[in-house]
Amino acid sequence: MLRRELAEICAPVLRTVLDHPFWTGLRDGTLPPWALARFVRQDTAFLLPAYARALARCAASAPDDADVRLLAQSVAGTLEARDGLRAAYTTLTGELGLPALDDSAPAEPAVTAHAAHFADSSAHSFHAGLGALLPMVWFNAEVSDHLRDHAAPDSRYLPWITAYHPGASYRHVVDAFLAMTDRAADQAPPRLRELITDHFARGVRHELAFADCCAAAPARPAGKNAR
Repeated sequence: MLRRELAEICAPVLRTVLDHPFWTGLRDGTLPPWALARFVRQDTAFLLPAYARALARCAASAPDDADVRLLAQSVAGTLEARDGLRAAYTTLTGELGLPALDDSAPAEPAVTAHAAHFADSSAHSFHAGLGALLPMVWFNAEVSDHLRDHAAPDSRYLPWITAYHPGASYRHVVDAFLAMTDRAADQAPPRLRELITDHFARGVRHELAFADCCAAAPARPAGKNAR
């Protein structure tokens, strides 16, 4: 099954993501509030909408009705998750001392590149789109489970970690995506199988770049007192 090869590709990057200062800061409560605000703004305003549109393109080109159904359901699920994350953040701003989301903040360069990867891959072909889409659903499951299971009992972000977790049923979604990818690879010639793998590997690197951009310190304003 192709998933074994894909698991080998993502394993070292997933380990780096799990150990990343952004996610460790959430787990132990030391993450600066502005970093979580940046994450929520970039994820809900740019990444998740781009992901939903890429899902829709793949659904339109999927050869099997079962795959059309899974991808179409995931479009709705992604947009519902987007709205739920924004609502949860807004609800928790007072309790956690979080800044209001800056709806004027533009997409970070890493997020623009990530969104472009979704769009370009899904427009290229069904197989390229599958490869691009799989890392987000896979990493989301691994990261959210790890947050839930390893958060410090006194982390200030425990309410957010609970709200962020997509629920136990999300593992079934990941399994369904992996099964769909395995079927597509088994029925495809080598060049299309390689296309899945190539776009998956790129997507994995984008997952790490997203964590990097969310944790990067804000630029200091220019001026005579700037250093």
